Amino acid sequence: MDLTEKKLAGEQVFSGGFIKVQRDSVALPDGSPAWREYIRHPGAVAVLALSDDGKLLLERQFRYPLARTFLEIPAGKIDPQEAPLATAKRELLEETGYRAANWFYLGKAYPCIGYSDEVIHYYLATALTAGERQLDEGEFLEVLTVPLAEVMTMTLDGRICDSKSLVGLHWLAAWQRGELRCEAL
Repeated sequence: MDLTEKKLAGEQVFSGGFIKVQRDSVALPDGSPAWREYIRHPGAVAVLALSDDGKLLLERQFRYPLARTFLEIPAGKIDPQEAPLATAKRELLEETGYRAANWFYLGKAYPCIGYSDEVIHYYLATALTAGERQLDEGEFLEVLTVPLAEVMTMTLDGRICDSKSLVGLHWLAAWQRGELRCEAL
């Protein structure tokens, strides 16, 4: 069965600082018309920064759309013409002050397939070295180092509940069990 929806026409209805909203008319598989509204996103990276002693870097950050503070893995949007690995290195340094000697690509995920084209590229960073944070203007967050076993418990009791972090921690656990093979970059 062909489930493809065919774009008939479209328009950008909003353009913000980094997201854009698109509204398209489409033909459904049976030929009937419908509308699709979705967010155009430049893409993002997420970093699982694991120290030699088995601790993971987490960030505590207020997220305005949900009006609450979340515990998350470091992440950020990809700038125009920037490669995802370069973004991962930049974001880790800016937000946490850490650099990593070893980088591994874990995979990619699409967090909001019903209303966005966002893709998140996941990286594992090891052999960490602490340094000075370089936060963007208007960026406020707290960096924590938490034993990985406790981090995994936090995913089960709701203290870590954003999808980006949950996906990344799933892949990190698979990597540690030897089920996910990644070459050093």
